[in-house]
Amino acid sequence: MQQWILPLVFILVGLLAGLIGEKVIFKRLRKFVAQTQIPGGEIIFQALHRMTFLWFVLAGFYGAIFSSHLNINGDLKTALQKIITILFLYSVTLVLARLTAGFISIFIQRTEGVPASLISNLAKIAVLTLGTLILLQTVGVEVTPIVTTLGVGGLAVGLALQDTLANLFSGFYLVISKQVRNGDYVKLDDGYEGYVTDITWRNTTIKEFSNNVIIVPNSRLSSAIFINYHLPVKEITLIMNVGVGYDSDLEHVERVTVEVAKEVMQEIAPELIENEPNIRFHTFNDFSIDFKLYMRVNEYFDQRIAKHLFIKKLHKRYQQEGIQIPFPIRDIYVHNNGTENSVGLTHRQ
Repeated sequence: MQQWILPLVFILVGLLAGLIGEKVIFKRLRKFVAQTQIPGGEIIFQALHRMTFLWFVLAGFYGAIFSSHLNINGDLKTALQKIITILFLYSVTLVLARLTAGFISIFIQRTEGVPASLISNLAKIAVLTLGTLILLQTVGVEVTPIVTTLGVGGLAVGLALQDTLANLFSGFYLVISKQVRNGDYVKLDDGYEGYVTDITWRNTTIKEFSNNVIIVPNSRLSSAIFINYHLPVKEITLIMNVGVGYDSDLEHVERVTVEVAKEVMQEIAPELIENEPNIRFHTFNDFSIDFKLYMRVNEYFDQRIAKHLFIKKLHKRYQQEGIQIPFPIRDIYVHNNGTENSVGLTHRQ
């Protein structure tokens, strides 16, 4: 019975040290790092979460198994040693995978538009795969036959996962070609539109203005016809159709309209004010002389507020300047007992 006392002491010490390290020391260090805002500190602590407890426990069991007072079969001791080694190496591999994914995410977030989840997850899988092969080699398992088997079996897996692999490679294509980036405002050929929030290994997430989320498979997006309103730059030209009466002074109309457009730009896009708005008359319509206003805004979504402000301000300014925005007038002739009467009807559009 006495030969079990020291091994049990090792195990209890390992458990106690793991609890103290995880619940006390680890938490205090994490709080200190959060207060001092050490770069990458949060990623390191997330990677080490629960691992300090595991490592202390494994150390306790290792000491218990190989203590001189415990007599166990040599083969059993070797098997237990391999189990502890496997658990330790796998935990280290998991920590390295978490660190790799975390730091890659930080690096990618500094690069505008690159989706972090796709790249970081693939990096994590690569580290786990490499770590597993090293682990197997360390414990004496020959990895060459395993790699060969995986290569042969990869064909069958590829055939079974055609859709998944198509989405994976389509996601890579979208990222590498930079046709779609995180934060871009896109409009698909089927009418869906919104901001791209993430590109994963399987699908692309688009967030609508109404806060709904659209999930589009990567293979579908890579083959779709869509408009990216943030390429080549976010700034776009807002085009507004306006009409004025035939008795209007067109020089006066142009001057007033441009002044109103400048006021709107000063409110929503002052940094673009050097790109002066302009108008172009293009049509002698039935009831009006029509023109288009061209005005720069910061991005696609700003068109909404720009149109709202422009219509309000232009309507008020036209009233002050005496510029008429015409509405259609239709004359209807009514025949009554051989006589013809003309009735004028007005229809506002």
